Amino acid sequence: MFDLRKAAMAAAFCAAAGGIAAAQGGLGDRARLEGLAGVYASSAPEPWYGGYGTRRFAFENGRWSLVFTHALDAGMQNRTFQFRTEGPYKVGAASAAVLGAFETVFFEDVKLVTLLTGDAGLVAAFGFAACGLKAGVEVDISKTGCAGWKPVSECREDHDLLAITQAGLHFGVRPRDNDMCTAERRPTALLQPVIRQ
Repeated sequence: MFDLRKAAMAAAFCAAAGGIAAAQGGLGDRARLEGLAGVYASSAPEPWYGGYGTRRFAFENGRWSLVFTHALDAGMQNRTFQFRTEGPYKVGAASAAVLGAFETVFFEDVKLVTLLTGDAGLVAAFGFAACGLKAGVEVDISKTGCAGWKPVSECREDHDLLAITQAGLHFGVRPRDNDMCTAERRPTALLQPVIRQ
């Protein structure tokens, strides 16, 4: 049976399926990534650890933001939570592991969670019971952390991969424990793209 707590503790904004091959070629360059502007979003709900999720990234003037929404169904009707974060980002060296991708650090100045279910069993299963969340209310967890999200003081840097293709913008496949707080935890493969809106 699907373990909701494990799912919640896993990457809050990863999709479980659809990594692309590392050496497909045609990946964009560092300058394009540094100058990103606009919104990139999931083209459809993506399978995510027994549930589904949508990712919506916005870029402007060297900053990024993410809104990740999780649901138990592909129609995104039985929603469980939404995670939001934002901050600056820095594109680094070309990845040695993934052709065409760049080592990128996404700084998280804030971390915010909105509980989207009133089901006490789900709240407990996701590890949210001790987080002081109320359904429909966005709560700033930057100082305290919550479930699988560490406080900003412990984990402000998200060491990821970033690449751009004709298909869209690609991020790295996150580890199951969602810990990319150090460079050693950086992904070695890419997810399916989010699409320019």
